[in-house]
Amino acid sequence: MSSEQSRLTEYVDTWKRAADDVVLLLSGLSEEEWSRPTDLPGWDVRAVAAHLAHLESELAGVEQERVEVPELEHITAPSATYTEAGRIARESLSNPEIVEELVAAVDSRSAQLRGDPPTDGSALAPITPAGLSWDWETLLRNRVVDVWMHEQDIRRAVGRPGGMTSPAAAHTVLVLSTGFPFVVGKRVAPPVGTTVVLDVTGVHPVHLLVEVNEQGRAVPSTDAPQDPTVVLQMNIESLVILCGGRRPADQVHVTVTGDQELGRRILRSMAVTS
Repeated sequence: MSSEQSRLTEYVDTWKRAADDVVLLLSGLSEEEWSRPTDLPGWDVRAVAAHLAHLESELAGVEQERVEVPELEHITAPSATYTEAGRIARESLSNPEIVEELVAAVDSRSAQLRGDPPTDGSALAPITPAGLSWDWETLLRNRVVDVWMHEQDIRRAVGRPGGMTSPAAAHTVLVLSTGFPFVVGKRVAPPVGTTVVLDVTGVHPVHLLVEVNEQGRAVPSTDAPQDPTVVLQMNIESLVILCGGRRPADQVHVTVTGDQELGRRILRSMAVTS
């Protein structure tokens, strides 16, 4: 097996375990907990579960019901209309039926991916969410992030912390931190020579130094300055909340050392997924 095949297979294994963890979590919730609001505008726990069932069902090749999506305050982009349609299509299902659909879709898709595993990460995936032009690398990598991020949405909503030591957690932290140089260089665009440290504590720690070069790009650096422009220290949960755009930066615990104004600008710009 090539290194590329091995990486794609690892994505599949990590996604399957993450999906099983979500199913286990949902199966232990009370009816009241299913109705608790999450950090996602307009969505409760049930909506998140329906969303996961929708995506996994569609990716498994199941034809989806066409529904009308009304104008809602939290729908601000075409992608939101797509995800809302999946939730609406499952309004008639009971909570256990949503879990059953999710289990069936994950099992079906897992069998497909193991029976005919993708070998070329750059090849276009035949089925993607909303028909996006994603290759296998992007699809399989992103499914891990999406499933685990939504597990955390549910856990915060029902007050059941956990899941931080799983392979999906490690994968997600790596993916999110990889996008940090883009946030600093493109979104915030501080002056040449600016140095920023992202320090994530916990079981999957990250210590990432980026420096803005002469071209205005923020690039990772191993030449640590004695006095970086700003240091952002947070735990994994804070990283996930900020990168997922779940809460405003002033509602997340982060320690900012150095240039306070620059630190706040970076924190406000960290959302890279939803």
